[in-house]
Amino acid sequence: MTDISVLLVDDQALMRESFRALLDASPGFTPVAEAGTGAEAVRLAQQHQPDVVLMDIRMPEMDGIEATRQICASAPDVRVLILTTFDLDEYVFAALRAGASGFLVKDTTAADLLTGIRLVAAGEALLAPRVTRRLISAFASAGTVTAEPSPLPITDREREVLTLIARGLSNTEIATELYLGAGTVKTHITRLLSKLGARDRAQLVITAYESGLVTASSQPPHTRQATPPGRPGATR
Repeated sequence: MTDISVLLVDDQALMRESFRALLDASPGFTPVAEAGTGAEAVRLAQQHQPDVVLMDIRMPEMDGIEATRQICASAPDVRVLILTTFDLDEYVFAALRAGASGFLVKDTTAADLLTGIRLVAAGEALLAPRVTRRLISAFASAGTVTAEPSPLPITDREREVLTLIARGLSNTEIATELYLGAGTVKTHITRLLSKLGARDRAQLVITAYESGLVTASSQPPHTRQATPPGRPGATR
């Protein structure tokens, strides 16, 4: 299995060295380069085409948001994982809209950081439910969420799947919630990515918020309260 290649971006050399040491000591990861500015990150991402960029937000010359936007535009196969000091950082939301696939706080555990890199490299969105709730609120406060859901070119089932993705559920949780097989959920997500022109799950989340499909006041559905016909006691 090929190692996950990672570009480390942070204006603090000590942080970059710490991340490099962790990756060097962890099987399955290869740090390919380091950048101390946003402009340098864009150049190195284009040069090395890493699987994942660990991206700081506040940097000289060019911040992480603009660097993320340029990297995602020029290297669509590269995934960006935002690293921030505070998980309430308002810039995180802008970075997600710029194309980032998720974010972690810098004081996360080593195990969680490695798991996050793996998830993002696999095309998953690293967005916890509490993050998605704040994201909805942020969009609502900024007036970017429509009062009524905008029409989307998707089926009713795809709409259900998209709603659950936006609420932070994993594929397994969506399968359980809707009584579907894991393969069926993956198929729906693949179709959603194609129909909505999204590069990954994070962008599907953004689309759901901006269309008004999910709102700050919406509550998760409770479809597991009843057992579907013909499936007595079915669990996944």
